[in-house]
Amino acid sequence: MSAELVLLILVVATALVFDFTNGFHDTANAMATSIATKALTPRFAVALCAVLNLVGAFLSVEVALTVTNAIITIQNPDGTPKQELLADGGHALLLVLLAGLGGAIVWNLFTWLRGLPSSSSHAMFGGLIGSTIAGLGVGAVTWVGTGSKLNGVVGKVILPGLASPVIATLVATVGTWLVFRIARGVAESAMNTGFRWGQISTASLVSLAHGANDAQKTMGVITLALIGAGAWTDTASIPLWVKIACAVAIASGTWLGGWRIIRTMGKGLVELSPPQGMAAEAASAAVILSSSQLGFALSTTHVATGSILGSGLGRPGAQVRWAVAGRMALAWLITLPSSAAVGALLWYASAGLGVVFGPIFIVAVMVTLGVWMWLHAQRDAVDPDNVNDAWTAEPAPEKAVA
Repeated sequence: MSAELVLLILVVATALVFDFTNGFHDTANAMATSIATKALTPRFAVALCAVLNLVGAFLSVEVALTVTNAIITIQNPDGTPKQELLADGGHALLLVLLAGLGGAIVWNLFTWLRGLPSSSSHAMFGGLIGSTIAGLGVGAVTWVGTGSKLNGVVGKVILPGLASPVIATLVATVGTWLVFRIARGVAESAMNTGFRWGQISTASLVSLAHGANDAQKTMGVITLALIGAGAWTDTASIPLWVKIACAVAIASGTWLGGWRIIRTMGKGLVELSPPQGMAAEAASAAVILSSSQLGFALSTTHVATGSILGSGLGRPGAQVRWAVAGRMALAWLITLPSSAAVGALLWYASAGLGVVFGPIFIVAVMVTLGVWMWLHAQRDAVDPDNVNDAWTAEPAPEKAVA
């Protein structure tokens, strides 16, 4: 087995590991509100979310093609492949992808440890941008693209990332206000019961939308790796086995449940009632599904958090914990540059170690940091039994992991 084939296998496996972390990191986007309002039990919620993430991954490939074509410039202006990226079995491109994914995984695990709903998408793009700049130069990143449309990082990642939470906040604010306006005079118990049933539908729709957007990003990375290694040539389609592998990986991570982040989004930002939860979920689904069809690789975390914030703003007298919101916003701002820095550092640290030991070093760093953060998280474990405990400024009490 050649060193290049081993490197390709490592990239594909690492991409699927990232997809898995994306699943448990972002379960909260779909199910935090339903769990917080007790519309669904915690374990049933993550199981339902996992199934619908699996189905959603097959709905579209527009976002996957964005990742394949609009992040790293793999073609010359005349459409021919860049030979410097494909030489030596695509080693240069594959090492860049491995280091970038390493940066994304490390950042995902760190923010999970802190219970911060940061963007897995921006972690991945940041890691790839950082390693690409380090390994191939600034010009290898497709910042704007060609033609009259913004097709690169700016148009497909940064601008949607800035606009989507604002739009989701506005939609959820108006939706929540209308719900409480229309339902004036209805007994609170009756209203909560009805909206809890409604939340099952809207939460399911968000789960489907999440699979349609986030699973595709990893599909795009793996397809890019296959192109670099010469195992795939079509930049306008995704291999079927890649679709299946990514769908299973993100669904498996979702089923595990990212309880620390579910707790922050469901209990830390706003004390949610069922009408607020349904309004937030409906707003999230509308924004995510629309963006997926347009090929925008937006952050479902930003959308879901903006929707939850909007549900608090739209209900008169609702409490919004702005300190928690501020920490989330800070995490949003530093996710892309932080993961880019990690991706660049991993590339620099591994580039001089050779074809064999460079990739092994990157994997070793990921495994070491991942195990350390998982062990550290067990000191104040959050699980289905305490995820809905009353929110305090202090960490959840220590308890044994079931």
